Amino acid sequence: MNSPMFTRSTSATNTLEINKTLKNTYFLLSMTLVTSAIAAMFTMAIGISPIMALVMQIAAIGILFFALPRSINSSMGIVWTFVFTTLMGGALGPMLTYYASIANGPSIIAQALGLTGMVFLGLSAYTISSKKDFSFMRNFLMAGLIIVIVAALINIFVGSTMGQLAISSMSALVFSGFILYDTSRIVRGEETNYVSATISMYLNILNLFTSLLSILGIMNDD
Repeated sequence: MNSPMFTRSTSATNTLEINKTLKNTYFLLSMTLVTSAIAAMFTMAIGISPIMALVMQIAAIGILFFALPRSINSSMGIVWTFVFTTLMGGALGPMLTYYASIANGPSIIAQALGLTGMVFLGLSAYTISSKKDFSFMRNFLMAGLIIVIVAALINIFVGSTMGQLAISSMSALVFSGFILYDTSRIVRGEETNYVSATISMYLNILNLFTSLLSILGIMNDD
């Protein structure tokens, strides 16, 4: 039977490890967001084509599924994380250029950025302070993600504005849920690799931002 002193010592050690993972995750996340923003501004400035943006996304996906899993526990994992997020940020160039060119475009981009930041910080703060277990959401979130992907592929051919609004709204909810879920995994000590945690959070933020940007853009057209 464990003594109370040993239990307290183990608990304190776990808390220190969790806090270290949180600190490292948010530091690396902030750095990747900065490099992504710089990459996006650069590709906007040089005016890359949508085809080039697609090539960058495909390269990023290749890194996500092949390079990162093999290096996630080494220093190269950090290098590949920056390469991945830089490519993903750069691929936003054509989309941001489009929104910047429409009526109220710069305001829409700023609103999407602001809302994304507010949602992320609010949900993260709530999860960290409450230490609530959101693992029950996993199956719902995965099902929601599959629905969003399938619906988005269908809407490419249908071209429905209302369909796009519904898809973007559901996507925003799904990735808000993933912020709760992924933060909960760190807080509860289930995710101890800050590189892996950073990638998950980055994708949550990126997809939340693009979803909100789409919603605001459609509402602006009305």
